[in-house]
Amino acid sequence: MNQLITVAKASEIPIGQFKSVMVEGKALLICHTADGFFAIDDTCTHDDGSLADGWLDGDAIECPRHGARFDVKTGKVLCLPAAVPIKSYPVQIEGESIKVSVA
Repeated sequence: MNQLITVAKASEIPIGQFKSVMVEGKALLICHTADGFFAIDDTCTHDDGSLADGWLDGDAIECPRHGARFDVKTGKVLCLPAAVPIKSYPVQIEGESIKVSVA
């Protein structure tokens, strides 16, 4: 089993919001949708810009630079100009702790 690392408390991230965290040198976003918590890379694959300045709309996060959109559950590209998906990571909730595996 991959190591789970505590990255935030569930109460810190209301539904419809996200939080930027560093996990083992990787910049991630922890996104809270109506379906739960999801972890994705905080880097747009179109031009390497941070998604942390963007906005969450349902299950989609939009890059503020050129409007690329990604599914926060899977990392799948939803809107050009990005063509390459972002990486998503397994999330587990233990009590109030949000844990992520980046291995």
